[in-house]
Amino acid sequence: MKIPLNPLWIIVSSVLLLSSCGGENKPAGPAPGAAPTVKDYAVVEVSPQPFVVNSAYPAIIEGEQNVEIRPKIDGYIERIYVDEGATVKRGQRLFQIRAPQYEQEVRTAEANISIAVADVNAAEMEVNKVKPLVEKGIVSKYVLQSAIFNLQARQAALAQARASLANAKTNIGYTTVTSPVNGVIGVLPYKIGSLVNSNTAQPLTTVSNIDRIFAYFSLNEKQALDLSLNIKGAHIPPVTLILANGQEFSEKGKVETASGLINTETGSIRVRATFPNTAHLVRSGSSGTIVMPRQIEQALLVPQRSTFEIQGKKFVFLLDSAGKVKSTEIQILENSGGQFFVAEQGLKAGDRIVVEGVATLREGEQIKPKEVKADSIFRQ
Repeated sequence: MKIPLNPLWIIVSSVLLLSSCGGENKPAGPAPGAAPTVKDYAVVEVSPQPFVVNSAYPAIIEGEQNVEIRPKIDGYIERIYVDEGATVKRGQRLFQIRAPQYEQEVRTAEANISIAVADVNAAEMEVNKVKPLVEKGIVSKYVLQSAIFNLQARQAALAQARASLANAKTNIGYTTVTSPVNGVIGVLPYKIGSLVNSNTAQPLTTVSNIDRIFAYFSLNEKQALDLSLNIKGAHIPPVTLILANGQEFSEKGKVETASGLINTETGSIRVRATFPNTAHLVRSGSSGTIVMPRQIEQALLVPQRSTFEIQGKKFVFLLDSAGKVKSTEIQILENSGGQFFVAEQGLKAGDRIVVEGVATLREGEQIKPKEVKADSIFRQ
């Protein structure tokens, strides 16, 4: 005899079966009231130590001499003996200017000299003729004095004619333009046939002497004071030039001069560093970056990876005596950066800070400190 199945009983049985099957794989949760897990974090004690801070400043580079070559006379460019970027020596020909008017002036001056010489000779003859007549009393001394004055006037005219000839020859000399210094030729804005004169807006070219180069950079008032206070005596350590392509220039530079006045508009002082440039690798007008080292004897160093930033302010996690962390704002030295920061405020010697994993920490969290030696971290 078959027993009729109750649909409600089948549903209840199925639910109980599924519940029992699911319960077998359910992981056991932590027991109520169990202590939270305390994680390990690397901690280092902050201690004063010597450190070199490399401060970087944008720089403009100029040659030792940048001489503008300008015409001294009016004329047409007849020949150009050099090309842009060429290396030239002092006295080397650069341009030939065609100026026929000065050749005519030479010929005119030479003719005027001949006339003046003849006039002087005639005046001398007159003096020589009158002088014995005056001695014999035939003519008055007035006639002789007049003849002498006429001779002097003729001699002055001769001197003036000779000066005009010298001036005309000087102008002829200006038709050949030579380099006043050793250097490198710049841009040549004028071509053969161009009309030039002493009032031309652009120079014929620029010759840059780049045996030495000057790198000009600026320090604000605070930076200049800090530099002065941290320099021992008058010795400034050699500086490095980083070129526009990011490479370090092979030669070291020396800071030689600084402007005596602070620019009231920018609040900065202009400083010049000099570099030897015997290979002529760096050209005038280039840009770069000056890296100036600065020795700090008692620096409190903070690893960059141990800091975090909130609204433009830098913080570290400071470990207290109870093993809990507290976020602390620090003020870092301007221009310190890279792998380490130099803390000026917010920390003191003996403080312990969390070195790694600060992104996972929370304010007041209990940690298990794992002491790390400072020497293994603070290495330049």
